[in-house]
Amino acid sequence: MPAPDLREQIAHAAVDGRRPDGAAYRSLSSAAVRELARRLQCNHRRVEQTALEMEIIPERYTRNMTTLSAKDQHRLLGCTACVVGVGGLGGSVAEILARVGVGRLRLVDDDHFEDGNLNRQRFADAASLGQFKVQVACERIATINPAVEVFALPERLTAENGSAIVGDADIAIDCLDTLQARLDLQTACRRKHIPVISAAVAGVSGQITVFYPEDEGLATLYGDLASAADRGAETTLGNLPFAVNLLASLECSETVKILLGRKETLRGRLLIFDLTDLTFDTIQLQE
Repeated sequence: MPAPDLREQIAHAAVDGRRPDGAAYRSLSSAAVRELARRLQCNHRRVEQTALEMEIIPERYTRNMTTLSAKDQHRLLGCTACVVGVGGLGGSVAEILARVGVGRLRLVDDDHFEDGNLNRQRFADAASLGQFKVQVACERIATINPAVEVFALPERLTAENGSAIVGDADIAIDCLDTLQARLDLQTACRRKHIPVISAAVAGVSGQITVFYPEDEGLATLYGDLASAADRGAETTLGNLPFAVNLLASLECSETVKILLGRKETLRGRLLIFDLTDLTFDTIQLQE
C-alpha cells in the first residue's frame, strides 16, 4: 500500500471539477502530480495510480472518463505494451497509448529517421533525421506523459531475440512491414503467451486482426507461408498519412480493449478498409 503521507497529500492537492456534462468529480492537475512526485521522490505513475484508487482523477485523463472508469485507468497504468516497429504505424501507436495512459511501453526498432519518413511517421521531423526512431520516440513521450515508462530497444526483433525483446509485455502490437518479421513476432508472442495485434497498410487501405497464442495466426491471412511474398502492396502504393493514422488508431482501440478484458475484439476476424470508396468490411477468418 502507498504511504499514508502520499494519500494525504493527494487529497490535499485535489480540487473539485466538473465534466462538460456538468457531473462533479475530484481532480489532480498535472502540475500537482509533478510536484508530489518531486516532493515524495516517487514516479508520476505511482502518484496517478494512488489518486485513481482514491477516485481522484488525474486531470490529463478526465476526457478518458466515463468511457473508461477510474478502475480501468488504474489498470492501464499497470500494463505493458510492446510496440514492434516505430515508424508510420508504430510511432502513432506509441503516442496514442502514452496519451491514453498505458503505463509501460517497450519500443522496438533498429532504424533511423530519413527523409522518406516525413510524410507519415509521427516522430519524424527535420531535427530528428538520422536519429534512432526509438530514442526520439522515448524523448517525445517523456514530454507527452511523464507517467509512462518507456524502454527504447534500438534493435531488430528476430526469432532468436524475440522473447527477450517482448519481455514482460502484456500485449504486442505488430507495426512491421515484412512477413518474416511478423512471423518472428508471432513466435515470440506464443512463447510469452500474450496476444498480438497485427496490421498492415498500403496506399489508402489497411487491415487489422488479433491473434492469441493458441490461434493459427498469420497462416489464416497468408495461406502457405513458405510461398507468400515478404513485402506487400505498400512497396508500390506507398503509405498515405491519414490511412496510417486511422489504422494506428484501430490498433490502439484493440489494445485498450484487450488490456481491459473487453470481449468484443477482432480475434478471429479481419477488418479491412479502403478509403477510396470509404468501405469498411469485417470478415470471419477460417481457423
